[in-house]
Amino acid sequence: MATYPIVNKETGEKQVIEMSVHDITEWYKNHPEWQRDWSEGCASGVELGEWMDTLVKKKPGWNEVLDRASKAPGSKVKPI
Repeated sequence: MATYPIVNKETGEKQVIEMSVHDITEWYKNHPEWQRDWSEGCASGVELGEWMDTLVKKKPGWNEVLDRASKAPGSKVKPI
């Protein structure tokens, strides 16, 4: 069984339903006022924006590590 976070288009009410992958399409056809809530679940962990800027802001010492790695013989590493 899969878990689906859903939201009511009219009221904004949120629920989580559990059903098989094969049954969910039919459920959505029978309940047109409900839709998948993409702000929940796996999509909620996605960060938007430039990944390099995010990395440098969260881990300010990361450029020092990259700088040291770039000085190794034959290295193609470049600081961000």
